[in-house]
Amino acid sequence: MNSSPEIVGKTVAPLAEPAADAAVNSAAKLRRATVVASGLVVVGVLAGLLPRWHHRAALRDETAQLARLTVTVVCPVPGEAAAALSLPAEAKPYLEAPIYSRANGYLKRWLVDIGAQVKEGDLLAEVDTPELNQELAQARAQLAQAQAALELAKTTAARWAELLKTASVSEQEAAEKQADLELKQANVEAARANMRRMEDLQSFESIRAPFAGTITVRNTDVGQLISAASGKELFRLAQTGTLRVYVRVPETAARSVTSGQQAEVTVPELPGRVFPARVVRTSGAMSADSRTLLTELEMDNSRGEILAGTFAQVRFPDAHPEAAQTLPSNTLLFRAEGPQVGVVSPDGTVELRRVALGRDFGPTVEILSGLASTDRVILNPPDSLVSGMTVSVTGPPDKLASKK
Repeated sequence: MNSSPEIVGKTVAPLAEPAADAAVNSAAKLRRATVVASGLVVVGVLAGLLPRWHHRAALRDETAQLARLTVTVVCPVPGEAAAALSLPAEAKPYLEAPIYSRANGYLKRWLVDIGAQVKEGDLLAEVDTPELNQELAQARAQLAQAQAALELAKTTAARWAELLKTASVSEQEAAEKQADLELKQANVEAARANMRRMEDLQSFESIRAPFAGTITVRNTDVGQLISAASGKELFRLAQTGTLRVYVRVPETAARSVTSGQQAEVTVPELPGRVFPARVVRTSGAMSADSRTLLTELEMDNSRGEILAGTFAQVRFPDAHPEAAQTLPSNTLLFRAEGPQVGVVSPDGTVELRRVALGRDFGPTVEILSGLASTDRVILNPPDSLVSGMTVSVTGPPDKLASKK
């Protein structure tokens, strides 16, 4: 009776362990099945959604691509090389001076006429100056009078100095005589200076050439009243062996003209003849009214082939103004801000850039500033074009560049 529980206990314990293991295995299998099922569900969901996402992304990209503006671009190109600079000019004498009279009187005679070649110091005319002659005589008499008074003052001052030694006169009287001597000396110097002045004025009775040259004007004749205060020109003298040629260079070509540069001068009256000239100086500043640079050239005229004052044409063979960039006319946008062009950056973004226009050639137009040679400019830009817009470019710029 007592042994039966032990037998029962021994038999029950081995039966409980296999049941627990079976329960654990069942739970593990269930979890694996659940994980596999979940994985299959996720794979199925992804397999259904991914194609839709790809399709939507492709549709979105296609829509954005179709909505983006497609443009053709060109790059600025240099215009045709400018021809050598040729400008109108005027040939003037190397030296030119009007000649006046410094003496008042009547013209006694003239010795040269227009076209006469004279040397420096040659006598051109003589003026009769009776009033000046009398004033000179008066000045000489005043000098003689002052010299006589000086001699008397010297004698008196010497006598008073001797009397002062014997106390025959006071020191005050001797000082007065000495001061009178100094006054008389000053009067003599003043009279002498006045006489020299009158002699210098009398020398202007003879009108002489200040330099060698050609008489180009004679505005007087025998017996004519000559007044120094009137400022009337009697003769005009010009030195034409060398000519000064003055030309006004436009602002756009001013920097291409420098001192020492060679030039060629032509005259309409001498067809086929070319005269060499050289730039000697410029004014160094642009003229405010004409926006030109006054330039002076020198040319040899020792043969007298060119008359002073002649209209001429100056050509600068070495001066070639820099050619400006050009663009097709259909790249321009005219808005309130002024002329603009659309420039496409490397990332496809548009920038509206203001430009300065030069000459208009019809199909093309000069661009003076605002663009670089590597900029890509939009052809036929739409009115809706704004800065910051993204565009698509068709074709390489080098093949689409404009040509004049």
